Amino acid sequence: MKIGIDGMGGDNAPAEVVKGAVEASKQIEDEIILFGDQDTLLSHLAAYTYNKEQIRVSHAADVISNHDAPVRSVRTKTESSMVKGIQAVKEEEIDVFISAGNTGALMAGGLFILGRIPGIDRPALATVLPSIIGSKPMLLLDSGANSECKPGNLLEFGVMGSIYMNRVLGVSRPQIGLVNIGAEETKGTTVTKAAYELLSKSKVKFIGNVEARDIPTGPCDVLVCDGFVGNVILKLTEGVALSLLKLLKDKFTEGTKAKLGAFLLLDKFKDLKTMLDYSEYGGAPILGVKGALVKMHGSSNANAVKNTILKARPYVENHVVRTIHDEVLSIEDTELEE
Repeated sequence: MKIGIDGMGGDNAPAEVVKGAVEASKQIEDEIILFGDQDTLLSHLAAYTYNKEQIRVSHAADVISNHDAPVRSVRTKTESSMVKGIQAVKEEEIDVFISAGNTGALMAGGLFILGRIPGIDRPALATVLPSIIGSKPMLLLDSGANSECKPGNLLEFGVMGSIYMNRVLGVSRPQIGLVNIGAEETKGTTVTKAAYELLSKSKVKFIGNVEARDIPTGPCDVLVCDGFVGNVILKLTEGVALSLLKLLKDKFTEGTKAKLGAFLLLDKFKDLKTMLDYSEYGGAPILGVKGALVKMHGSSNANAVKNTILKARPYVENHVVRTIHDEVLSIEDTELEE
């Protein structure tokens, strides 16, 4: 397998991207290709001992920044690390491309260069969401690509999320929940009510509406919503997790007794930190385009890069893109109407 990474994308690139790639290479035998300025990337790689036949650099003279207009930058910055990486997926030079760069540009590149899977109207970002109380993570989609959706789009998200959860995270019969303001079937907007009906009649295992207060308990395997709501849920969850960890740290460092208690519970605190740390879950695949693209958090550190590389492998190995293509073709046209 050949795994491509945007060496110049993200707040901590290229240093953390290179470090994460080197760490991942020690656990896998796959080839890792870093896209970006050759001299810059090679200078960072020089700080590590690595297999030069396993990690190589593909030169890209330009960079798409977070301030660039997504569509225009994809069309004009053809020599950028992101565009060259997506192009490499299309030309089957690599099997998957990973980037922590401009989300809009990565989505636009996926649409313009790779194209949509036939039958998919809106590709979506699928983010693994830690369950604060439950023991298993959930998949949230859309987590930020589409701020407004039609009922059929939400059905597509449910189908794609079910496939990803099954093929990549090993859940045999994923449960799908629709984010709403109430558990009753009659609650919500015109869009969510229509989406409820479509999901109820579909092949996915739909459990009904999920209220926001129940999300931390992990009520289902896949949470479906539009990208506006999904991004709010994602950012709120990240904020609560970070605040909770800081609160615990502050409380358990107040005085000798608290510090002693913290020492005795150190292993449990480490487990909690790992459970709530986004860097442990890897990136968010863009589902619905004709190729494997994965978006990392903009502030990804080396650990996040490493885990994204490791978790991108089953995405490719289990043919998620092809399975989505085949499954969407089986959905009746009437199910995708507004």
